[in-house]
Parts: sequence; C-alpha cells; structure tokens
Amino acid sequence: MAFQLASVTASHDPRAHLSEKEEEEAYIPEDNILPDGSTPNIETYMYYAKIQRDKEAALAASEDVEGGWGGLISRTFHRSQGSDKNSVVSALRDSDEKRQAFSEEGGSVLVTASEHRAASSALRTATWGSVFYLITTDILGPYSTPWAFQQVGYGPGVACFFVFGIMAAYSGFILWWLFMKLDSEKFPVRSFGELGQRIYGRWFRHACNILQSVQLVFNVGLIILGNGQGLSQMAKFNLCFSVCNVVWALAGMILGQIRTLQKFGSVANLAIWMNIITLIMTMASVANSAPNYVAIPNTGPVQTYAIYIQPFQNQLNGIMQIVFSYGGAMIFVEFMAEMRRPMDFWKAMAYSQLFIFIVYMFFGLFVYSYQGQYTVNPANQGISAYGLQTATNAISLTAGLIAAALYGNIGVKIIYNNVLVELFGFPELTSTRGKYLFSASVIVYWSLAFVIGSAVPQFSNISSLIAAVCIFQFTYTFPPFMILGFYAQVDANKGDREFDINRPNAHRVDTWKDFSRWRRGLSKKFFFNLWNFLLVLACISCATLSAYSSIKSIITAFHTSGAASSFGCKSPLNNAS
Repeated sequence: MAFQLASVTASHDPRAHLSEKEEEEAYIPEDNILPDGSTPNIETYMYYAKIQRDKEAALAASEDVEGGWGGLISRTFHRSQGSDKNSVVSALRDSDEKRQAFSEEGGSVLVTASEHRAASSALRTATWGSVFYLITTDILGPYSTPWAFQQVGYGPGVACFFVFGIMAAYSGFILWWLFMKLDSEKFPVRSFGELGQRIYGRWFRHACNILQSVQLVFNVGLIILGNGQGLSQMAKFNLCFSVCNVVWALAGMILGQIRTLQKFGSVANLAIWMNIITLIMTMASVANSAPNYVAIPNTGPVQTYAIYIQPFQNQLNGIMQIVFSYGGAMIFVEFMAEMRRPMDFWKAMAYSQLFIFIVYMFFGLFVYSYQGQYTVNPANQGISAYGLQTATNAISLTAGLIAAALYGNIGVKIIYNNVLVELFGFPELTSTRGKYLFSASVIVYWSLAFVIGSAVPQFSNISSLIAAVCIFQFTYTFPPFMILGFYAQVDANKGDREFDINRPNAHRVDTWKDFSRWRRGLSKKFFFNLWNFLLVLACISCATLSAYSSIKSIITAFHTSGAASSFGCKSPLNNAS
C-alpha cells in the first residue's frame, strides 16, 4: 500500500471530474494569512473546523433522512454523479448570480476567494466506500509479502504483520482525528504536509514534501527495476538488462507528458484488475509447479521455517517489506480532503487495514509455503513455467507502467510547485511556459528514476531502504509526533482567556518561551503524551536501524560473486551457473 494511485479511475477517483487547472492547483502550497498579516494559530483553525464539521453533520443527517436505507447503501459505495453535479452547479450558480448582479452595477466579475472555496467544497464527492477501494488497491505491496516471510519465517512474519497493522491503524485514526479538528472550508487541509504545518509550522511541511518526493521517485525507480527484470525474463536474458530498464524509462517519459490524472481514466482502472489476475495466477502456478531455481541461487529441496535464523540485517529487510504493505498514510489526508463526509474516513481506514492484514498475509504465506527459500521479490517472477511466467510478466508490466506514470505525475507536480515555483520562481503549471517546463521536468524525473533502478539493481534492498527512510515516517513516526504537538497546544490553551475570533492572538496569557505554558501543555495528558513520545523515539530508532541494514545489504550484495552490477547487462534474476 505504498502509494495507491494505481487505482485512480474516472469512476472512483474523487478528482476525476476536475479541470486541468483545478487539478494542478491542488498541488500548489497555500500559506494561510489573516487580514492583519499574521498566520492563523491553532485556535483559529479549530474554530473554523468545528463550523465545517457541524455543516457536514447537518448535511449527512438530511441526506440519510431523504434517502433512507437504500440511498445510504448507494451513497456509501457509488456516489450519484447527478447529485454531485447538482451540488457543484448549485455552488457555482450562487457565485454566478452574485457576479452577474455586480457586473450590472459596473463592478468586476472576478470570483472571490470565498466563492471559490464554496465551489471547491461542493466538489467533495468521495464516499468512505470508494476510499476503501482506493486504499486497498496497490501495485507493490502484495508482491513483496512472500519474500518478507522468507526472511523471517512464519512466526515473526505473522507477528510483525499483526503489530504493524495495529500501529498503522492507530496512526490512521490520529490523522483522521487531526484532520477533523483542523480542516475547514476557509482553511482547507489538502496534503499531509499541510496538516503537519498547522501544528509545527512550515519547516514540517517542507520535511514532509521532501520525503514524499524522495519516496515517489524511488517508487518509480523501483517499478523500472521490477519491469526491467520482467522484460529480461520474457527475453530469456538475451536482452541487456540496462536496455530493458531504458525501455521502461522511455515509455514513462512519454506517458508522463499527460498532465492530468483524469486522462488516465479507465486505463488505470484496468491496472487494478491486472494486479488481481496476476496474484491469482501466481498462487495457481506456485501450487502446481516447481520454484524458479534460476532466479535464486539456493540449493536443496524447498524448506520453510517457523523462525528463520539469519543475520539481523536481513531480517529487518524482510520486515520492511511488511511496512511497505501498510504504507498508505502519506495520502490519507488527500483522500479525506475529497470526501463528502470526512468523519466517515475511519471506516474506510479500519476496513482497509483489516483487508490488507488478511489478504496480503494470506498471499505471502501461500507463496512462501510452496517456494520456501526460492521465493522471489516480486513474487510473480518466481514462477518457473515460461509460458505462465511470461503471461504474468506481461500483465504486471503493463499495470506497473501505468502506476509508475501516476506516481511520476504526482511526484513531478509536488517537486515543481513546492521547490521550483516556491523557491526558484518558476512559472505556474497552468501557464504556457510552465507546461513546457513540466514536460522537461518529467524527462529529468524519469531519468533520475532510471539511474536509481539501474545503479542499484537490487529490488528487495531498494524497497527496504525506501520503506525505512520514507514510508516508515509517514505511517508510524509522524502521526504520533503530530498528535503530541497538537494536544500540547490544545491543553496549553486551556489556561488562556476566552478565545475571540476577531482578536485571535489576544487571549493568550503566556508564550512558549514561558515554562508555565509547557507545563500546562504536557502535564494534562501526561501518560498519553509519554506514550506518543516513546513511540516516536522507537519509530526513529527502528527506521534508522532498518535504513542502515538496507545500506549494508546493498554493499554486501555488490561484493557477492555473480551479482548484477550497476548499469550492467546481467539480469538480477539470471543466476544460472
């Protein structure tokens, strides 16, 4: 569940009906400034968030009364397009009437910021059912789980799947709670970084954007590497491996010129079913044929272990594949930002974590039970029968390319808007020059991804590294860190005077330079704060140790005899003597 945009479709993606300009504006960072030139404090965000939640609750109650049980079920999984359009048209009609009246009086016809926010709010149409669908569709997570069990064995694998699942759900609930407390129509939260900025300031938003950009470009590099391995298998290792990677990099550069997710439409939906077919074919094949002895340089009959004893760094690499499976928290905020009832997000998150725990773990245990020490990452490339192997490769390569194009689309927009526009003054994406520079950025982005995939042709070690450095932070480290800061500020405010929205900074009796404010902020929920503080430290320690283990494994692999080299022609799967 590293990044689920493989599932973006016209029928399920909440942004599918946005215009190109509206979609690109969604990636532009927004610094909220009050009329007096100051930045809103957390009390201001919470004041408007409460108003927003009350409006949503009233709307939900009226819809449930009008629709009854049948309408409730329908709205859960397939929001009526007619209802969505009516909401949008209604919001836009109000602003049009105001503009027309103002124009008749000789005034300007510009849309005000409040009117734009109202129309944008009406475009929130996703239901918790469609968000569940988005969270549980993935391009990388399921294929790596058999290898995770191969590295640690049945017992530790199941235990880690359970513990990491519980903690991922805990983080998901935190993000949902914070969104509900800080998002509003006046000050909308549109990304993970913006949510963190409400609590810790711009530095935290920049940190999130940097990690998100790194994760996305590594994801694209990982897909190039995986697709290169698949193509080399299809060519029976007669095609230079680096050339295989070049093929997918060039294909990505071409597909990446599509600027809007809307234009992927049903093609992206097809990718989901391609992955499901590949998973089923993989399980059917491993249950009825021998392992792929060429891909893994092991000997002897298939062996499985309750607990597999080996160097700790290898076990950590396997555990990071489980982290990869639960790594969707980075875009939870984006999903909530497009939901008609964000208060229902917890349902989608809870059911999706349960689904991942059951389905992903079952697939991992099933394949590992038949292939043991010969398990390959990704799993479908461990099929030995060439015909079936080629069929699954052809399907997964197509799905992987679509996913990589989507990852690249989002990644380029994040880097372009948050780095090139904000820091270096590049033109906006909606301008003519911006569109040309976007096309050039796509080429640079895919070139960098190609370098990552070809310089380190080690699928498992690279995926473990990105899981430790980036995915672990979004899923496990940042959420408790954010709730710690949130409640410290909320509890510190309880000693202030009554809050006045017209004078948002006049009620405070002390500042964070005073010990009294720190004492109020941290003492009221002492044990909860202590739990989250220790959890953050534990997550940082685990992520650091896992990143170190991944780097050590990469170095060791390069010194192993017969291993694939950087930018070489030997495929990592060609281990025939």
